[in-house]
Amino acid sequence: MFSPDHANYPNTGRFLAGRLRHEMSEDERAGLETLVSEVKDHKNGDRLIARGDTCNHSTMLIEGFTLRTLEADDRRHGVSFHVPGDFIDLHCFTLKKLDHNIDCVGPVKVGLVPHEAIADVMKDKPHLARLLWFSTLLDAAMHREWIFKLERLTTPKRIAHIFAEIWRRLQMVGMGFDDGFETPLRQSDIADMCGATAIHTNRALSFLREEGIANFQRGEVRIKSRERLEAFAEFSQDYLYGDGDLSLAGDGIKAA
Repeated sequence: MFSPDHANYPNTGRFLAGRLRHEMSEDERAGLETLVSEVKDHKNGDRLIARGDTCNHSTMLIEGFTLRTLEADDRRHGVSFHVPGDFIDLHCFTLKKLDHNIDCVGPVKVGLVPHEAIADVMKDKPHLARLLWFSTLLDAAMHREWIFKLERLTTPKRIAHIFAEIWRRLQMVGMGFDDGFETPLRQSDIADMCGATAIHTNRALSFLREEGIANFQRGEVRIKSRERLEAFAEFSQDYLYGDGDLSLAGDGIKAA
């Protein structure tokens, strides 16, 4: 399991862990940490950003989970999720207003980075700026995978794919276990994420448990076999740019 330097950089130490953090100099790591001007705690269900809000800062997720959501026909739809170390709304720097919401799932701690500070990075620290840019492109890669895979999978496979991705991403930042992970996600959140009704989600979770693929209960997901889970979910980790064919280990984003 990857061990991030979270102790030295408590607010930003998980950023790009398991991907390109090795490309960051100590100066860049320290500089990134100082970008956080304020740390805030939020409770389950808080909406960090609502669609159309004007944003003057971007948000580093320090602890907890968040969901990126859209609302239609009196229902919430989860279109992606975030784990600690994610710069969850870095694209706010250019867009200023989002076309979606960002909601807390369980208790959440975030670090606020003023856009003025990001502008200084763009001007004075081009290598760090490219790493920030990479993180937004990584978000896009994960969105593409969700569109491609989750549209064509059955509900049990969609849920298995979500579990497989969360597990991999948490292990990248040193938070997953050998046999699964802890999560504040509720059954209703999973239903929102895979576009299924509560009844179909319940049946799919029962199927995964009965088949010995994944057991979701009491804030934990336990998995007997990663190989079986990922095969069932038609999951390949390449799009996460950690291990796999698209791994950046040894390549990296060098300074221009």
